[in-house]
Amino acid sequence: MSAPAGSSANYFSDLVAVTRRSIAQLVRSPSHSRRADAARRSARHVLQLTAILGAAIIALMYLLDATEIGWMPKRGTLSLWPIRILTEFGKSAYVMWVLAGLLLAVAFTAPALRGQARSLLLGLGTRLQFIFFAVMVPALVGDVLKWVVGRGRPFVGGEGNVFNFRHFGGTEAFASFPSGHANTAFALAFAVSALWPQARPWMLVYAVAIALSRLVLLAHHPSDVVAGALVGVIGAMAVRHWFAARRLGFAIRGDGTILPLPGPSLGHLKRVAGGASAP
Repeated sequence: MSAPAGSSANYFSDLVAVTRRSIAQLVRSPSHSRRADAARRSARHVLQLTAILGAAIIALMYLLDATEIGWMPKRGTLSLWPIRILTEFGKSAYVMWVLAGLLLAVAFTAPALRGQARSLLLGLGTRLQFIFFAVMVPALVGDVLKWVVGRGRPFVGGEGNVFNFRHFGGTEAFASFPSGHANTAFALAFAVSALWPQARPWMLVYAVAIALSRLVLLAHHPSDVVAGALVGVIGAMAVRHWFAARRLGFAIRGDGTILPLPGPSLGHLKRVAGGASAP
């Protein structure tokens, strides 16, 4: 059966409209009346988190980092291949490419739908946008910090010197602090848990597993992974506030608490997918 004349043009005009609207809602001025309350509450949490984990990072540098690298198996140990596979699930490039692919799938499917099905899919798209930026922003901040700090990875230079720094070095060997994988894993865990609180235990297990894998593979010191977790969580919190202030995916209570708005259920999404694929 041939498509009606002009249907292709309508689809692409809808695609452009959906894309423009998506970008516009992300960059529009914040409108939530309680955004200042949320900002103050988030600032308190950030200060508390930074004070606690900052002290932990300093303590680890002096008390554990040098000892811990001696507990780990040697680099290149064949039995570590499952850990090498596991750690790739915390690589920012891989995580962001998957999220970008899901966003593109939503963008290209939404124009073909109408009514509630389209609204549900666009609601999912907003949540995927949040997760994408919640991972991307701290990843970029982490890359800048790596360049500025320039801390050597374990055994760079042939010895386990945990205070081996080459500030603004710009090389992979001196890009240990903070851990990029821990940064991504904890940012992703925070973002998914912020939208779907019931997933929090599973996401915490994922993030801790990625952080531990970096230690076992002698890619980072313990203080590096704690710093990565700190940057990831704070960055994801900032992105959550950005979305909440624009009423995207989140609501703000009177005390400044940010809560996820009800989103599309798995059953709804299955029905949308079935409708989109039906002849």
